[in-house]
Amino acid sequence: MSAHALPPLEPQLRHNAKRTRAVFASCPDDSITDEERSVRLRLAVKINDEFRQFKELPPALLSQQGAIGPARPKETRKMITANGDAETSRMIAKIDNTPVAQPSTFSSTKLSHALALHKTTRTIKPTYHPPWKLVRVISGHLGWVRSVAVEPGNKWFATGAGDRVIKIWDLASGELKLSLTGHISTVRGLAVSPRHPYLFSCGEDKMVKCWDLESNKVIRHYHGHLSGVYAMDLHPTLDVLVTCGRDASARVWDMRTKANIHTLTGHGGTVADVKCQESDPQVITGSMDSTVRLWDLAAGKTMVTLTHHKKSIRALAIHPTEYSFASGSAGGNNIKKWKCPEGSFVFNFSGHNAIINTLSVNAEGVFFSGGDNGTLTFWDYNTGTPFQNLDDVPQPGSLEAEAGVFCSTFDMTGTRLITGGADKTIKVYAEQSR
Repeated sequence: MSAHALPPLEPQLRHNAKRTRAVFASCPDDSITDEERSVRLRLAVKINDEFRQFKELPPALLSQQGAIGPARPKETRKMITANGDAETSRMIAKIDNTPVAQPSTFSSTKLSHALALHKTTRTIKPTYHPPWKLVRVISGHLGWVRSVAVEPGNKWFATGAGDRVIKIWDLASGELKLSLTGHISTVRGLAVSPRHPYLFSCGEDKMVKCWDLESNKVIRHYHGHLSGVYAMDLHPTLDVLVTCGRDASARVWDMRTKANIHTLTGHGGTVADVKCQESDPQVITGSMDSTVRLWDLAAGKTMVTLTHHKKSIRALAIHPTEYSFASGSAGGNNIKKWKCPEGSFVFNFSGHNAIINTLSVNAEGVFFSGGDNGTLTFWDYNTGTPFQNLDDVPQPGSLEAEAGVFCSTFDMTGTRLITGGADKTIKVYAEQSR
């Protein structure tokens, strides 16, 4: 049988290797490659298949899209041509339909306007206030002076101290008129009623007392606090008394019947100060849990809890006419102003770096803060600008450490400030005449 000559291997290999290479991705001969035209066509089809959905952003995103970076030139694009293959190039060029750039929502004009506004807001000039000076030092208490209250007629004021005595002083002369004994621990809060001849007091002995100033005797006790009572305030229009203390509650009392109308609970620590005003929020409390609460007096529930302070709050002050209040605490940025009724934050009074024990404000917008270390600052209440810094000078014979200020109040005219301190004295400050 005659042997047939086998066909040459080379052409067969070339013919079949193309398909084999597609399967095994390897080729014995590197010279076998795809035609350029088919490569480009395959790429065009692949791009079209994979990116057809994403040529344009969804309408929601498109509306937010701003021009980013320099805009592309508007002239028609040059087609990519290789080896004169214009048809494939046209296919690739058609696929790339770039979305049209939308104008930015945050345009530069808005930004410059916002910056200009920002500059103007903080450059309000503070009102001029004359400086204050120490005009009288009254001694007589045998303990830290922890509370002070001026009577509505502006004739006398009362102070309570760690010696358990309430003393009544003549405002004009500073002479002692009366000493009231009855508390068995430090007297922490005092309030004089504008409508009745009553003085109210509270102390660390858990007692809340009502004194009749015509007979100078205690006529009512308000029982209910489980621990020391730290502060009190009278409602300006209702016959209601609000006290607060170490049992983390504030209690609302009917002045006449001695009934505990509400127990305002919710704070997680000692309630150090409480203030009342005519319109909502009628009761405001500041606590050692570093929160301020605004209360709905009718319902006896919290309306708002303000959590801006970092440390315990020891003092509150309500502005007599402005429908705003301030709170003071122990941490940095520790005095804050708030707007009523919703309790929105206005600004910080920055610069008094001490534990703030007491705050007072008068109708002229003089705002006073007294610190545990004896530092006193006078501020312009409208702008938060400090206009005077003083140091409490302890009376002779006191320790340097006894320079703390515990309580303060302006008299009814707002021209005198009375403070009580750790050196057992009462100091009276007055505006210097211009």
